Amino acid sequence: MGLNVSDVLTLDDVRLGGKVVLYRVDVNSPLEPSSGAFLDDSRLRAIIPTLRTLQNSKVVIIGHQSRPGKIDFTNMEQHADRISRLIGKKVNFVPDICGEKALSSIKDMKVGDILFLDNIRMHDDENSMKKASLVETAKSEIVSKLSSVIDVYVTDAFAASHRNSPSLTGFYNSVPCIAGHLMSKEIDNLQIAVNDPPRPYIAILGGTKCDDSLRVAKNLIDKKIIDTIPVVGVVGNMMLWASGVDIGEGNKSFIRNALGDAFEETWETAEFLYKNHKEFFLLPTDVAVEVNGNRVALEVSELPTKYPIYDIGISTLQEIRPLMINAGCILWNGPASYFELPGFAFGTIEILNMCTESPAVTIVGGGHTSSLVSNRGVVDLVTHNSTGGGACLTMLSGGSMPVIESLTKSNDKFRSLLTSLELDS
Repeated sequence: MGLNVSDVLTLDDVRLGGKVVLYRVDVNSPLEPSSGAFLDDSRLRAIIPTLRTLQNSKVVIIGHQSRPGKIDFTNMEQHADRISRLIGKKVNFVPDICGEKALSSIKDMKVGDILFLDNIRMHDDENSMKKASLVETAKSEIVSKLSSVIDVYVTDAFAASHRNSPSLTGFYNSVPCIAGHLMSKEIDNLQIAVNDPPRPYIAILGGTKCDDSLRVAKNLIDKKIIDTIPVVGVVGNMMLWASGVDIGEGNKSFIRNALGDAFEETWETAEFLYKNHKEFFLLPTDVAVEVNGNRVALEVSELPTKYPIYDIGISTLQEIRPLMINAGCILWNGPASYFELPGFAFGTIEILNMCTESPAVTIVGGGHTSSLVSNRGVVDLVTHNSTGGGACLTMLSGGSMPVIESLTKSNDKFRSLLTSLELDS
């Protein structure tokens, strides 16, 4: 994709003391269905460094929780309360987005104040303009109203940066748009994985999102920056199938159902990659299946099986280990196993241990893998643990990143104007 963090404005480029900052975050969090309590507040914790940097500004936070129609679609009051506790400073919730209440509350702010406006997806424009152009999102009511009462826009919504909506992409032309600390860190680290990784470069691709993972594999191969791609989890099962191994009807059906309408295209990609680029792939040589709740080891040569394949085996891990020890860069996205089940966490935990033990630059790519790194308390033992599941995969596969595009456009317009706007650092 060729993006460089220097192509966007960052907090190091500007001085925002006393300024009104509209701060777009992605704090969409898992909530307990009956009580609505947070099950995981890691996305709220991730924005604290930027809030600390903005402590002498007037900060107006906007973000979303779930989407209309979902049981966890709520207002942002408890998000404001949780941030208040995390930073030890009152964050005032305003039950409005861009109406008179919101605008007057922003105008009344004092230096150091923090407001959290209501769930941005309660505004029709945010939901109806997902496929609109950047120019169209810039004309939305959200942008026209809020841009009239702010000085700059800061975003840390990396987890939503593969999406398009007024609050994510619409401000690029009206005010300077700046990457917060989280956004800068994501761009900076992930561009290593797609542009200039230290070699040898090993990409471990697993989980159930075969379509996304194979797009990542194809992009890394096309860019001629990858050395070996160990495929594990359901991705590994699909590549075994594409290589001519009969993995059993139940396992084939699982892949078909998991991919749905994307199956045919993904199958063609898998066959293409194996036929034309199999030298890059390390396929499982042994697996573990679930038989009446028990783990049973099988060599790939013993397939097909009527039982579900839930993990890779010891021999496969032994092949992966020296690659990771000697790697210059490791990308890991997607678990190797159905690790939530007792008895089938082995492969995933072993790969995690290899990542934390390797001297390589280690980049963990969002979703379940990222959560595992956080939950096991080893974030400090990897180089980068991405906060964005789908966004991370989109960036790694060379897909469209509208939020980063809008930051780049805003940089092009406003970088030369920072002094006149009294924003230069």
